[in-house]
Parts: sequence; C-alpha cells; structure tokens
Amino acid sequence: MKRSLAIAVAAALAGAAAVTVPHKMGWPQIALVLLAVTGGALAAWLATRLVAEERSRRDVEAARRRLVASVSHDLRTPLASLRLLVESIDDGVVTGETRDRYLGEIRTHVAALSGLIDDLFELSRIEAGDISWTMSQVELRELVGDTVAAMRAPAAARGVALAAELPPGELIARANAEKLQRVLFNLIQNAIRHTPADGSVTVRARTAAGGVEVEVADDGKGISPADGKRAFDAFYRGEEGAGDEDGAGLGLAISRAIVEAHGGRIWLEPATPGTRVLFTLQAS
Repeated sequence: MKRSLAIAVAAALAGAAAVTVPHKMGWPQIALVLLAVTGGALAAWLATRLVAEERSRRDVEAARRRLVASVSHDLRTPLASLRLLVESIDDGVVTGETRDRYLGEIRTHVAALSGLIDDLFELSRIEAGDISWTMSQVELRELVGDTVAAMRAPAAARGVALAAELPPGELIARANAEKLQRVLFNLIQNAIRHTPADGSVTVRARTAAGGVEVEVADDGKGISPADGKRAFDAFYRGEEGAGDEDGAGLGLAISRAIVEAHGGRIWLEPATPGTRVLFTLQAS
C-alpha cells in the first residue's frame, strides 16, 4: 500500500510539473491546479487499490473453493468405501475370511481419514501461529542419517535407491527434532513416490550462510514450472499426481509451514532430470 501511495504522489508531482501555468495565473489558481492534479492521481491510486483488493478477494474465494473441493474429494472416497463395506457386513452378505478382510480394509480407511484430519489440524494450527514446540540444538547428521535409514525399506520396495550425503563433523541447527524429522519424512516419501523403479533419491545437508541447508533430490520426471508455483499449496497434486491416491497433497504444505515456523524457507531448485527440494534452518 505504501508503494502504491508513493506512486500516486509521484504521479501527482509529475502531473503538476507537466501543467503549463499561464503567465497571469496567481497562486490561488496554481494551488487549485495542483489540488486537481493530486486529486486525480489519488483517485487513480484508489481505483487501482480497489481493483487489486477485488482481485485478491476473488483469489481468496477461489482458493477456498479449491480447498473445500479437495477436502471433499479426499473424504468422499474413503467414506464411500466404508459405507459399502459396513453395509456388506451388516447385511450378512460376507462371512468368514471375506468378512475379516473387509474389517481390515475398514481399519485402513479409518486410519487414512484419521491421518488426513490430523494433518489438517496440524496445518491450521501452524498457519495460525499456535506453536508450542521445544526448540533445541539438533545434530543434523544424526537426524538425517536415522531418517534415511528408516525410509530405506519402503524405497527398496519400490525399487528406488535411497542415500544420504553428509559432510564430516557436526552440523547443528536450532529446531524441534520431531517436527524437523516430519519434514524429512514428507520430502523423502514424496520423492520416492514420484521416482520410477531403478531411480534414486539423495538427501544432502551442508552449512549455509547463517545456518544449514538440506536438500532432497530425485531423478524422477520432475515438476513442471506451472506445478512448481503451487507445489507447496495444500491438496495440490499437479498434473502428474492428479490420480495419485497415496497422499492427500498435504505433505509439502505441512513441510513449508514447519520450515517457515522455524524461521527458514523451502523452495524448488531447477533440476534436470528430477526434482530438488531445498530448505534452510537457522544455526542458532
């Protein structure tokens, strides 16, 4: 807003300078001319602000509609399956091993719904600033190493090689270890999910200006520039993930919220091939 006002004032001054003042015009008339020019510039600025605010309102409303549609989609699918499974059991249509299998599927859907609700609750709390984390000095080499080790089995199940490249010596960041590991899990899971068999995912950590930098890179298909602009938006899967039922599209959004709550930033770095996600944390 300050920038818009400055532009309006500059326009007023430029307009006043461009006015040709008659030789016999007195100061009262000159003042009226200046007021008219200034009033015109301020009116133009106000109109610009109103247009911008209306555009912002429409963007917010569009984002709200997308969010509601996405939440509805991610709730509707498991709820529809649950209804059919419960009705089949309740009607006595299935018995024995089939009934046990249906009960197992019900538990899976309930767990998925619980995870989605927990993620939504956590994301809303972080974005609202409702944070009560305990921050401490975290040794990143150990945390990254443990996280990568824990993710090697699911990576191997998809035929993806997972490795960590870490510098020698200590690599300290001020963070909440549990939340930071959540970010790593989210990024590594996302990379594994979008990396084909025989591909690889590499996690790197290094010192950076005023802190540390962590990178999760894969050699998959990568993210298009259009998708990259919204990759960290809640529920956004992009064209490649439009039919992906493995996740609700909250992993990157939660990761961004956690990193920014730590005072860091997270972004996509150009990569050929694949995808590189980087984030920074403060050293102290």
